[in-house]
Amino acid sequence: MAGIGPLSQDWEPVVIRKKAPNAAGRKDEKAVNAARRMGAEVESVKKSNAGANKAASSGTSLNTRKLDDETENLSHDRVPTELKKCIMQARMDKKLTQAQLAQIINEKPQIIQEYESGKAIPNQQIISKLERALGAKLRGKK
Repeated sequence: MAGIGPLSQDWEPVVIRKKAPNAAGRKDEKAVNAARRMGAEVESVKKSNAGANKAASSGTSLNTRKLDDETENLSHDRVPTELKKCIMQARMDKKLTQAQLAQIINEKPQIIQEYESGKAIPNQQIISKLERALGAKLRGKK
């Protein structure tokens, strides 16, 4: 190395920058405030449906209109009067309380109460359990 001329090195500064922000990065509050401080023009546009779920509830669809126009009164079948009387009579003949009968057929006492008051929706499985437990025919009586 002694015979070679003066050593010179190229010391130019290298600037490493972050890449330009993407669309989402340009919209965040920090980026907008920084642009305002630097004097850049910032345009803000209010979206028409911002903050509301208008797409899901805009106008009534055809099915919704059909449902609104429907005038038929729909309701579930209830326990017929003769069935609830038969259940009460058979239970009294066996000298059982509603709770005892419910325990025998593995149902809640509320189920028996609903059947005897006529508020229950008839379930053929429960009616067949009641028939077996009470030893009486509850269905098909004519």
